[in-house]
Amino acid sequence: MLAFQAGDDEAFRRIVLRNQEKVFSVVFRIIGNYAQSEDLTQEVFLRVFRTAGRYVPMAKFTTWLYRIATNVALNAIRAQRKIKSIPLETIDSEDGTGRRRDVPDLRTSRPHTRLDAEELRGKIAEAIAALPENQKIPFVLNKYEHLNYREIAEILECSTMAVKSLLSRARCNLRDTLRGYLGREFL
Repeated sequence: MLAFQAGDDEAFRRIVLRNQEKVFSVVFRIIGNYAQSEDLTQEVFLRVFRTAGRYVPMAKFTTWLYRIATNVALNAIRAQRKIKSIPLETIDSEDGTGRRRDVPDLRTSRPHTRLDAEELRGKIAEAIAALPENQKIPFVLNKYEHLNYREIAEILECSTMAVKSLLSRARCNLRDTLRGYLGREFL
């Protein structure tokens, strides 16, 4: 980042190449929508590009980058709450009543052919997505990005004790939600 600040345009390309998968992973796990996560990942790097002049290396670069990524994802969630959505599976008929039609997701296999492991992964993803934002973000950063409590605290601008508490509550909520899917060894 310092090289990019000094005028090395190639340095920005290296920043993107090194970090785009990590940023996408964080955003996707917060948002849960593949296409939207791709767009938001681009938005993260646009913000990095635009704010490069204000970057001060007080912490690791990835800490600063993850803070931008989580803020972009949270802003997108807040914006979605304001938008009234119309479900794709509802089709208005001529008589004014709605009828339902399944819209298949071609990226996934049919439910009757899924393996138990795939179903469990889906239920875990749903449970994570249902977590409150203040629990979901530290959980994603810890479990999927392998950040320690201190790094998460820097990103979220809170104490390490707050991170520990949020992670503990997230684990309890996940355990309660997934109780029927997990074996006794996980409870």
